[in-house]
Amino acid sequence: MTDDVTATRSSGNVFADLGLPNSEEELIKARLVVELRNLIEERGISQTAAAKLMGVAQPDLSKLLKGRVAGFSLDRLLGFVCALGADVEIKLKPSRANREGHMRLMVA
Repeated sequence: MTDDVTATRSSGNVFADLGLPNSEEELIKARLVVELRNLIEERGISQTAAAKLMGVAQPDLSKLLKGRVAGFSLDRLLGFVCALGADVEIKLKPSRANREGHMRLMVA
């Protein structure tokens, strides 16, 4: 007996695929958390030292690095990556075909 398995190609945003609200923002937050983790590792500092630079308690940083982004605005996360030495550039451009614009994060 075989089970029928149906697969659906991802849109590239798991939050949108799950039908969650604010899916683009949630994806950007998730990617920023990955970058925070990378910056901490690249600097070779502890979570305690990173938390101090970022102005948060170490337990809050630990939760954040585990993907618990509730309570952290996009603005605050961008401030965290700056505190760890990354430059942030924000670019606005017209959307194509008069559709609603979208957000994305590009990491150099």
